[in-house]
Amino acid sequence: MIVPARLPRWLLKPLALALALVLLLVGPDPGSAQIQAHGDLGNGAAMVRSLESLRDLDHQSWQVVAYRQEADATKASMRLRLVGYPGKVRLQHPTSLQVRSGRRQWQLADVTLSEPQLAGDGRAAAAEFDLTPLMVDLDQARPLRLTLPGVFLELPVPPYVVAEWLRLPDWGPGDKP
Repeated sequence: MIVPARLPRWLLKPLALALALVLLLVGPDPGSAQIQAHGDLGNGAAMVRSLESLRDLDHQSWQVVAYRQEADATKASMRLRLVGYPGKVRLQHPTSLQVRSGRRQWQLADVTLSEPQLAGDGRAAAAEFDLTPLMVDLDQARPLRLTLPGVFLELPVPPYVVAEWLRLPDWGPGDKP
């Protein structure tokens, strides 16, 4: 059995500091949402979306998709789709999504039933909301707290995800995600 030599005490702190600095600089990315662009969706519309998987305070996973869909450049709408695990959750419609950031609050309208693909889905594990009022009023990438009454008490949305959402309205095909 090989026993490592003991390091002098004066060397331990600088080594620990150097190791922490290296891990900080080359460590894993703290997180980033993914902006994805999709061309023609069959109806002449293009879609740009930010996709992230987040957990609510009860540790349930949710796919959170903010997207801009447009038939032409002048008629873009912003939507937020929340998708739970089918069989674990059944969402009732319409239910407004409550959003908080510090003292500010928003109520996002449930537009799920206006989407034929979601309205006809018997699993009822997805809901879609009009994100435009939030995007018009939000000026910084601050953390958000989402509440969907009867479904989850709080779903934290980190600032890096909000930053991606803020980029969606102006994001173009030549931009880098």
